[in-house]
Amino acid sequence: TAAPGAGHEGIAKLRESVLKEAKALAIPTLGITGTGGSGKSSLTDELIRRFRLDQDDKLNIAVIAVDPSRRKSGGALLGDRIRMNAIGPWRAATADDDAARVFMRSLATRDFGSEISQALPEVLAACKVAGFDLIVVETSGIGQGDAAIVPLVDVPIYVMTPEFGAASQLEKI
Repeated sequence: TAAPGAGHEGIAKLRESVLKEAKALAIPTLGITGTGGSGKSSLTDELIRRFRLDQDDKLNIAVIAVDPSRRKSGGALLGDRIRMNAIGPWRAATADDDAARVFMRSLATRDFGSEISQALPEVLAACKVAGFDLIVVETSGIGQGDAAIVPLVDVPIYVMTPEFGAASQLEKI
């Protein structure tokens, strides 16, 4: 037999509880977005490296990397992980050990029609409730008309190549 509260009702209640608790938490959330190939992953990696060095690995950091889905399989391309050199294996620190406290999770866009995953708001809420000190979200590459990350983060950063085009193209972005 199923445990009390199991099933769809239990999941819905848990989701509501996590979202409500997360709203009360002031965990800084940084969103890194921009066109494909502009250097979002490299920038994310460098920011994580600098946070780790500056804070002596005392921050618990969550990195959520959203990748486009493959058309045939639906799986994420996971290109971000190639450039993430500053992120070591995550493990909680003990009293005797200052372990690297960077957790990374990839999400697929899953045909959501955006540079983010439909599950991203819930994932951000879960990270806040889990006690991370900082959350960094890197979106998949986007075009000029989509900035879905902006309402979900405290500070959005738009990364672009130096060859963004004419000044009018920058105004569109």
